[in-house]
Amino acid sequence: MSIKPRLNRFDITMIVVSLIIGTGIFKTPGEVALRTGSVNLFFAAWVVGGVVTLCGAFTFAEIGARYPTTGGFYKLFSYCYHPAFAFMINWVAIVATTASVAAVALIGAEYLNPLVLPPAMQNQTGNKISTIVMVLIVYFINFMGIKTSARTQNLLTVFKVAMIALLCLAVFLSEGSARVNQAVMPQGSTVASFGLALVAVFFTFTGYQQTINFGGDVIDAKRNIPKGIFAGIAIVILVYMAVNYAYYSVLGMGGLQQNTGLAAKMASVVFGPIGSKITSILMFISVLAYVNVNIMSVPRMYYAMAEDGVLPAIFKRVNPRTQTQVFGMSFFVATVLLILLVVSSFGEVLNYAIFFECLGLSFGAIAIFILRKRTRELDGTGIYTIKLYPLVPLVFIVVYWFVIISIFMAQPKAMLVCLGAFATGLMIFYLAKWRAKAAID
Repeated sequence: MSIKPRLNRFDITMIVVSLIIGTGIFKTPGEVALRTGSVNLFFAAWVVGGVVTLCGAFTFAEIGARYPTTGGFYKLFSYCYHPAFAFMINWVAIVATTASVAAVALIGAEYLNPLVLPPAMQNQTGNKISTIVMVLIVYFINFMGIKTSARTQNLLTVFKVAMIALLCLAVFLSEGSARVNQAVMPQGSTVASFGLALVAVFFTFTGYQQTINFGGDVIDAKRNIPKGIFAGIAIVILVYMAVNYAYYSVLGMGGLQQNTGLAAKMASVVFGPIGSKITSILMFISVLAYVNVNIMSVPRMYYAMAEDGVLPAIFKRVNPRTQTQVFGMSFFVATVLLILLVVSSFGEVLNYAIFFECLGLSFGAIAIFILRKRTRELDGTGIYTIKLYPLVPLVFIVVYWFVIISIFMAQPKAMLVCLGAFATGLMIFYLAKWRAKAAID
């Protein structure tokens, strides 16, 4: 059963927003403050992150317009490079996305547990229990169908953005007393500190590239995917800049560097004593939205791989009524739960997740140069094309490789882990091809 288009432009815009805004914005500003130690560098990191993300959005919007297909992120690499390289990159991308979902869910559990669990359960075990329950709730919602998932996503995303806007009211209600906290300057060079700050910023900004996985699900994909990406990115940048300005105005750099309960502190200014409960609700909604959109997206990558025969055919089975991939969805959720059982904290997965993300995104952006040559017949047909080409994709690629090098310099082990993941993906690819050939013979 093939996938049929059922998502409109508003659906894809909300998907973009939810792919990017998890709960990271309530945690990573503290990481950025710790890694910069300076007000100017703190805001510079977020501005650079926004500008580079726009460059990436322009690039992937054209990719989505030129090559709209289900599982587009995998298909893109297979078409522009080689199926083996496509599998390796997407294997790593899936690992990174899965780790990101686990990391975001763990952040949400930190906020939710004081509201729903007794004091004795407010520990690492309690965090894992809460996170697993949240993932399973969204898993069952997705069984109801792709359109139901999209409607749920729209509702959760609108509610989440509205709640974040309410938190920003703290700027007008706070006396700024927390700004007396003394900021701590990080060790090392300014360039190295800025590079590591961008790691946290890009972790908070990434995810929109997965929009091209819905090429087969979107009505009039060549027009609606680029417009949905632009609208979604614009909303995200506006939200992030407002939240970070509010954090600084209320807490100051010293308060940000304490890196605990940032959203709760803001909520207490706006809502008073019940602020912590309001924050817990916001975290719960954020986690549900982020997990839901990834359960929608990642199985589409499995679908594309199964179409090429590098994953078993069961991964491309689609329920004709609901348009869901029951097995692919179940496999992804099981992998998230496995990571949650072995990982305990947000910090453990941040550098590894963004290292994988940066590699995949940079090679994805490089593909635009190949794609333009191979789809010349689309020029002048009205599809979206990047203005200031090739400057825009080049800016994106160079900055992302700066982040990759920064992670490697600070944590060489990340490179070894990544190379190991690539090698594993390559072995799986050729094993699948060998088994398929043996079955035919």
